Amino acid sequence: MASNTTVSRYLFRAYRAERTAFRHAQHRHLSSSAKRQMSATGSQQTDGVFRALTDQRMQVPWIDAFRKQQNGTVSLAKGPLPERDLTPKKMSDSYHSVILPLAQEPFLLDTYLNSSGHIRLGTIFMDLDALSGVIAYKHTGDSVTTVTAAFDRIIIKHPLTEICDLELSGQVSYTGKSSMEISLQVAKAPKAGEKVKKEDVMITCQCTMVSLDPATKKPVQIPQVRTDTDDEKRVFAKGETNSKRRKQLAQTSLLKIAPNDEESDLIHAMWQRQLKYHDPNDALRKPENVFFMDATRISTASIMQPQYRNRHQYMVFGGFLLKQTFELAFCCAASFTHARPSFVSLDPSTFENPVPVGSILYLEATVVYTDPPLVKTASDSDASNETSGQTRIQVRVDSKVRNVEHGETKPTGQFNYTFLVDKDIKVMPRTYSEFMKYVDARRRAKNVAESVKGVDGSSGSMESIVE
Repeated sequence: MASNTTVSRYLFRAYRAERTAFRHAQHRHLSSSAKRQMSATGSQQTDGVFRALTDQRMQVPWIDAFRKQQNGTVSLAKGPLPERDLTPKKMSDSYHSVILPLAQEPFLLDTYLNSSGHIRLGTIFMDLDALSGVIAYKHTGDSVTTVTAAFDRIIIKHPLTEICDLELSGQVSYTGKSSMEISLQVAKAPKAGEKVKKEDVMITCQCTMVSLDPATKKPVQIPQVRTDTDDEKRVFAKGETNSKRRKQLAQTSLLKIAPNDEESDLIHAMWQRQLKYHDPNDALRKPENVFFMDATRISTASIMQPQYRNRHQYMVFGGFLLKQTFELAFCCAASFTHARPSFVSLDPSTFENPVPVGSILYLEATVVYTDPPLVKTASDSDASNETSGQTRIQVRVDSKVRNVEHGETKPTGQFNYTFLVDKDIKVMPRTYSEFMKYVDARRRAKNVAESVKGVDGSSGSMESIVE
């Protein structure tokens, strides 16, 4: 039987070993905590775009790109592009997917979770744009410069009701001469060996990318996409329809063609309604739930930092603009309604000019249309989205960029977001410019409803999600 001295010595050695292990573990914890505190983008965090996509977007450290720019050694291809393989490619060749392990990594979830405990949609939009760039270059190769030209639509299919891993995926679904449509989706990540279920799809969207000559910045021809299966032919036909619709809308833009007869009658009727509101001899007064359009505007200005540059180093990537414009549109809708709006869709939106790193970005958000409208026409009488006590709000965000010296100003895009609120509230234009924005938004709302109805045979309704 061991003596008391031997037992005491054994327990002391065990205690000392336990204390040493505890101190080592505590030191490792403090070191990792210090790293998180001393770095804004630690190993477990991102800049708002998932690291699997950021690594492909930022292939050169900014300091190296900056030094090349300062030394005038930025390489630009001169003369014609090298001979490229334009052999048609399979649709599946461009397919790409990434898994966002939100349920597994709490510090990653910090980047994607908002103050109300919901997924922050702006960061998802950034990821979708970054993913579209990866897909585009898988199709075109690296010898061209590919940029985002437009987001045709981002639609909520099924709201996310739990914290789970998400799968972001997409592929080229249609090609023109120099442009391509990329179809993307966000879904609950399936189990290994299983496919995504229809009810697990959270978001679907289509965006248009254009390939340019790196030196001249003019469009260049790209490989066509093959359609080998009936399903691929169906997807391609849908993309072709979307392309024709975009071209048709461009030809009938209010910048080119005056409002039609119904729209002119609507403008006149709204103008007459305003006169009655101010006529002391008329009993009609502006209702408390009607607000003039110019009172809904909010704006921001911010300098563009290199952390959000695209893979060509000196321009800000489109996903950052999507995030900034979406969050400003949300604030605009909330300010207008004094309620928390639910996001319904990003309606057709365009990117016009690039945003250089170091420039100042100006954004202006305005409520330009509400549905049900204040004054109805014959085509509004059977609007399918008229629900008692609810209003769809379309917010337009106009963006422009200036250099720091403010010597040059360029428009950079127009972004159109639709939200839903549980209130009866209306917007009313007063100036001719505001009437044009109202009519343009009204057209967009009708076109989106018709296109959704045409695709899935439904009434044109879509889900909404709380931001």
